[in-house]
Amino acid sequence: QVRLIESGGGLVQAGGSLRLSCVVSGRTFSSYAMGWFRQAPGKDREFVASISWSNGMTYYADSMKGRVTMSRDNAKDSVFLVMNSLKPEDTAVYYCAAAPQINYASNMASKYDYWGQGTQVTVSS
Repeated sequence: QVRLIESGGGLVQAGGSLRLSCVVSGRTFSSYAMGWFRQAPGKDREFVASISWSNGMTYYADSMKGRVTMSRDNAKDSVFLVMNSLKPEDTAVYYCAAAPQINYASNMASKYDYWGQGTQVTVSS
């Protein structure tokens, strides 16, 4: 059974930084993409970042470019999301997701088959 477990969320002041982590367990696929999405209260889920596990190429949402960096650690089956210059509007639950059907970074939530339970990020003004 594939499981994704996020960690690293919390409360941070505007302008601060956070590093989110996601560990994948029970993986049976070798070529896939990983993504981060977020959902704020009353809003739709939106794409944040994605990475191709095979070549490490990344893809970022325009609203996050320059403020986030996604990376992977093959040995630890983990992905990370470093977020800088956080704003109150970045407050949301952040979800990690895995897309075994593709091997390229993608912003399409429909491509992702497995999702974590989410980690809360709250940015105070």
